[in-house]
Amino acid sequence: MTQHVIQRGNDRKNCFFQRADYLRYLQALMDASTTRRCRIHAYVLMSNHVHLLVTPDEAGAVGRMMQMLGRKYVRAVNDAIGRTGTLWEGRYKASLVDSERYLLACYRYIELNPVRAGMVSLPGEYPWSSYRCNAEGLGDPLIRQHEVFVRLDRDDAARCEAYRDLVAEGIGDEELANIRLYGQRQRALGSRQFQERIERQCGVRAGLGSPGRPRKSQSG
Repeated sequence: MTQHVIQRGNDRKNCFFQRADYLRYLQALMDASTTRRCRIHAYVLMSNHVHLLVTPDEAGAVGRMMQMLGRKYVRAVNDAIGRTGTLWEGRYKASLVDSERYLLACYRYIELNPVRAGMVSLPGEYPWSSYRCNAEGLGDPLIRQHEVFVRLDRDDAARCEAYRDLVAEGIGDEELANIRLYGQRQRALGSRQFQERIERQCGVRAGLGSPGRPRKSQSG
């Protein structure tokens, strides 16, 4: 099941210091996602945090990928700039995503991050995201297209154009707030039916109610 993964720098400080660090991270992500059997659909590397859209091929794969990625990347950066200690603010956060309704919104949310931050005017101007692959067809060995994305069009060029049109529409304020809130709270982003299915399967609350295990159904 697809997850929106967020990892922030320790104390919200930078986790990338120079161009080589972005390249190190992408290589480490390639190695970890391949080894731990996770498919990366979208990403953005900001100066002090990272967003990934990931589908694991088996249970627990995202956690194993992030552990391998974190160790490899932090070690490489520390060795390169002569520092010690962690770069990350504790454990990553992850929100399950309802593929049919919210997946393409998460694509756009992730790749429009540099625009919302005022770093660029257009998403294609930012070099450290998957936008140019998903929207312009530029090759990126990291990216595996999600089936929902593929259904935008049978033709590759037309699919890119359809996605560019979606990105140009932006994201509504309510949808933007929901993606942020569900990511922060690590809850399942989707319909109530989707959340109920997650609760039945996993035995944990998936919506935005009180923390803890979901209440037992009163129906038969």
